[in-house]
This record gives sequence, C-alpha cells and structure tokens, in this order.
Amino acid sequence: MDMDIATGEKKKIRDVRILEEIARRVRVKILKMLTKAGSGHTGGSLSATDVAVAIYFSKMDYKPEDPSWEGRDRFILSKGHAAPLLYAIMAEAGYFPPDVLDNLRQIESPLQGHPCCKSLPGVEVSTGSLGQGLSVANGMALGLRLDKNPARVYCILGDGEIQEGQVWEAAMTASHYRLDNLCAVVDNNGLQIDGRVKDVMNIEPVMDKWLSFGWHVIGIDGHNMQEILDALDEAERTKGKPTVIIARTTKGKGVSIFEDRVEYHGVSPKPEELERALKELGDE
Repeated sequence: MDMDIATGEKKKIRDVRILEEIARRVRVKILKMLTKAGSGHTGGSLSATDVAVAIYFSKMDYKPEDPSWEGRDRFILSKGHAAPLLYAIMAEAGYFPPDVLDNLRQIESPLQGHPCCKSLPGVEVSTGSLGQGLSVANGMALGLRLDKNPARVYCILGDGEIQEGQVWEAAMTASHYRLDNLCAVVDNNGLQIDGRVKDVMNIEPVMDKWLSFGWHVIGIDGHNMQEILDALDEAERTKGKPTVIIARTTKGKGVSIFEDRVEYHGVSPKPEELERALKELGDE
C-alpha cells in the first residue's frame, strides 16, 4: 500500500495503469490460493476483481494497522463466496502478510470459505448467506449519519443474489432514508451456480428496477477501469439518494478457460489450469 511519507496517510490511486496492475496481481493471488486450497469460488471472485480493486485503492479510507479506526470507509462483500477476492485485496493493502493466503479454507485459519469478522480484523461483517449484505450496509450508513461520520459504505452484490426478496426490502429502505453515503455495486456477470441468471430467475430490466426503487443508477463495463472510477466519483457526488452501479462483467474474467463458464462458479483450478492461467496473466 502506497503511503504519503509526509503525512503517513494512504495514497488514493487514480492511475488506471497502476490499478490494472494491482487487479492483475490480485487475480494471481486468487488463483494461487484457490488451487492450493483445492476448493472455493473462482468465477465470481475474478469477475468482481476490477471493481473491488478500484473501490479499495482509489476511494476508500482505511488503516490496515488499525482495522477498527472510526474514520474508515466500510466495505461489505455481500456475495461472500467471493471471499478469495477480499482476502487477496486485503493482503495487497497490507492487512496481513501475503503468505497467510496459503491458509485459505484451512481449519482454524482466519481465511474461511466465507468472510468472518470474528477471525479476520478488517472484515466488517460475516457474509455468505446471500441477500443480507445490503441490509447490513443500510444499518452502517444510517449509523454513520447519526454519528455525523463522513465515511462511506460500499457493498458488492451478485446478480443472482438480487433474486432474494430481502435485497429489495433493503433497496426500498435505503431510498426511503436517502442514504447518499451508500454505494452498492451489482456484479452482473450473468451466471449463478445453477446456470444463466436469466434462466434461473430473470432480473431484467435490472437498471429500471433500481430506478423504480428511487436509486441513482449507473451502468458500466465492470472491467473498464476508467468507467469504474468515473462511476465511483459520480456516486460520491450524488446527494439525496443511494447509488447503485450495475457493472457488466464476465464470470472468470482474465483467464480464457474460466471466462463465462458456469462450471467454475464453485470449483477451484487444477494445478495444470493454474499453470495456464498464470501464463495468461503474465505471472509464470
């Protein structure tokens, strides 16, 4: 994590090329830890990488050495099965040494199959029961407002996840309370464990749905770093209502053998697949 030597504060990165390089490194970490663990969720971790990297390294205020710092921005990975993404980013940001990633999904490891706030400082809330993250984000955003704390809350949801009714109760609540310190992102990769989202339970027209619930809605290419940065800036400028970013993504993004393949929703790479993937990612 880059620091300002004079102030000791974390620098926010706005250079697209640097952010893309961080995203590449994060993808490498994800695939290595998943392969070593022999289980976990490949596709959805890779699809949300670019958005999550942009949030952590271009927008959020936090102190890895003081994870409970009151002035921190909050990040909630509602699609908690993409935990390898969160862990790789936290290692990249300096919350713990990178070699801890080798313990993914091991007994008594802080890196459980879904994020656990009791075992890993820096995880805001335990997630994995889909549909609940936005409700928690609402509570945090309301609490920050009551405390007159200017921190923001970011919440990443899966597109299959928003088939859950609780998400829409939370969407209605956030709009009612005008939670403009809340930014949700839908990782719209089109696939879930049982197949195509449109076949399992169609969510379209997804942008119109959020609009009808009173949200400010932004649609972007979730792998175009400049579009992501612009959308996050727009969300921060938007007052009087919460913002949702509908990020069009590709499941398994970055590695051709994983891209847009539902088989890799909850399957880790085999060693030979990892070797091919690392070549594609320029990390041989």
